[in-house]
Amino acid sequence: MRSLALCLFFLLCCNAVRLDRRRPRPIAARGRNETTVQTKPVENPCKAMPLDFVFVIDSSRSIRPNDYEKVKAFIVDLLQFLKVGPDATRVGLLQYGSVVQPEFSLNTYTTKAEVEQAVGSMEHLATGTMTGLAIQYTMETAFTEEEGARPADLLIPRIAMVVTDGRPQDTVEEIAAQARQAGIQIFAVGVGRVDMNTLKAIGSEPHSEHVHLVANFSQIETLISVFQSKLCGGSEMCEVVDHQCQQICVSSPASYRCKCRKGFTLNPDGKTCTAEDMCAVVDHGCEHICANLPDGYECRCHPEYQLNVDLKTCDKIDRCADGTHGCEQEFTNTEDACVCKCRKGYTLRADGKTCKKVDRCADGAHGCEQEFTNAEDACVCKCRKGYTLRADGKTCKKTDHCADGKHGCEQEFMSTDDSCVCKCRNGFSLRPDGRTCQSLDVCQTVDHGCEHQCVSTVDSYICRCFDGFMLAEDGKSCKKPECGDGVMDLIFVIDGSKSLGPANFELVKRFVNSIVDLLDISRTGAHVGLLQYSTKVRTEFTLGQYSTAHTVKQAVSRMQYMGRGSMTGSALRHMFESSFSAKEGARPNVPRVSVVFTDGRSQDDVSEWADKAKNSGVTLYALGVGKAIEQELREIASEPDEKHLYYAEDFEKMGEITKKLKSRICKDKPSGDNMCQCENVIMFQNQVTEKLKKLVQNIEAMTKKLDTLENQVVNK
Repeated sequence: MRSLALCLFFLLCCNAVRLDRRRPRPIAARGRNETTVQTKPVENPCKAMPLDFVFVIDSSRSIRPNDYEKVKAFIVDLLQFLKVGPDATRVGLLQYGSVVQPEFSLNTYTTKAEVEQAVGSMEHLATGTMTGLAIQYTMETAFTEEEGARPADLLIPRIAMVVTDGRPQDTVEEIAAQARQAGIQIFAVGVGRVDMNTLKAIGSEPHSEHVHLVANFSQIETLISVFQSKLCGGSEMCEVVDHQCQQICVSSPASYRCKCRKGFTLNPDGKTCTAEDMCAVVDHGCEHICANLPDGYECRCHPEYQLNVDLKTCDKIDRCADGTHGCEQEFTNTEDACVCKCRKGYTLRADGKTCKKVDRCADGAHGCEQEFTNAEDACVCKCRKGYTLRADGKTCKKTDHCADGKHGCEQEFMSTDDSCVCKCRNGFSLRPDGRTCQSLDVCQTVDHGCEHQCVSTVDSYICRCFDGFMLAEDGKSCKKPECGDGVMDLIFVIDGSKSLGPANFELVKRFVNSIVDLLDISRTGAHVGLLQYSTKVRTEFTLGQYSTAHTVKQAVSRMQYMGRGSMTGSALRHMFESSFSAKEGARPNVPRVSVVFTDGRSQDDVSEWADKAKNSGVTLYALGVGKAIEQELREIASEPDEKHLYYAEDFEKMGEITKKLKSRICKDKPSGDNMCQCENVIMFQNQVTEKLKKLVQNIEAMTKKLDTLENQVVNK
């Protein structure tokens, strides 16, 4: 073994030297500010194993443009040791900053030249460092069959190479462990000030093969020789090591793993296999039941059967076979004994052997037309309800008390056991005379006291209000909603992350509907839209979609819980760029308000898009519950904080936020035409004053004319 290890060491050294001599160098492209790679056919001494290979590239703002070009050159150099093609190695690439940006999938390109051209065309994102989010996208999306990954049963190694230069802004340990457990082999390449513990949390075991750190981007080229023996497939690891896999050994770059055939599971030792269902994979020959055992299987029989000496077939146990049961009529085998039975119409006596007759109708000789019953000494015929027994004692005739037509019913009638009774159609009730009917429209027969509308029900009535009004506490009068004169465009931005849980998400929906109840939602009043966000942002409904409180509350109740991450910054961006657009129903010259709800720390930056929204005139209310971060809430909320920031310790105390927010929204009713209203009032008052002056002048003129006429009459 020691000599074999030395041979492998010298082979790797030789490969590294040959690679350094043959590795293509970057050449500046003419007329464009980019770097391309001139490649020549290289005589590769080792065969390239097929891989599903995804590059995960850090594109944060800490990487300078020149260093970004070195990363691209590093990728192109690594491609020289991969045989790219649909049936060979498939290559995908994504880069990430504050968000994940897929550049191309495993099934996008089929040649190495196409991949190199796509790498050369990449543009630097220059934003944050969400490494955990990028690994999650790699596991959940990049390595799916829809994106070009080949089925797992083909045993094609799935390789992810993560290249980063800084500390992640999110957690990576848990999601990287999930990715490795899902069968993804991760190489972690760090540049500069990257924490080695962070790289080890990302990379696969052994870390000596999968985790690499260089001082700067100029030294990243030194890793080319390190990866040559891993990627070119110079040797199948399963062929050169004593893998001890019981069934299947699967080679992958720098490692191997054991697998089991279908129907078997890998034991904790990672080497041996156990059948999941031994009965399903062997020809057991059991007549009745095959039962799995920890180390094999055994045949078993159904109850009342016993296993024969061949341990395969079964015979029924006949406990009555010896004839010693003593049963008067019938007998049967049970699991433990032979028991006596009686024929129909008989019951077993206390001795457990003899029978007595109990059903004199059991022999079917009674001849009854409808029903029958046992009397003390005989089987007696009966008739169903509404029928009477004829004199023959067997047949029945119907009793119809309405048949003579003398009932006098105004609408309908029916025959009962003793008489013919009158009935009324739906919407009517029978009067005390028992014959005539009266309408059930209660609103027309009582003093209902409803201010707007009275609606009859089956037994009573209810009061309703016209559109734009709501029923008061007395159940009769109507009033405007508490914020009835507040015309606004309101967007709810609701946290749907997994930290809430389904039960608390239902409380949040009830909270939203309690705010909706305060508003005068109509085409000319308040308009409401809603976003839910997690790892992604989803528009549940837009400002222009619903025009009544009822339809808005129905839409809120139908919302489905997303239950993933918490990207509050992305949600604020979507609200600013899309939700308040004319396309989604926003109105010009109408105040814009947004209520942002969260229960924890955002996985991205919130200040940039919150500031843009507030600077554009949107009033932001920040609502936090539980583990919400006060600093983030302050960055979101409009000033002053005491009017726009609210917090509750847990979801059961959200009612306190509802009361405070209700007071604030209804107190600060946004209105842009108060001054116009005042000017209109003054104008109206001036017009009335002028008309009154003219009216007084006309009255004085008429008075003078009357005086003149009176004098003329007196003189005559």
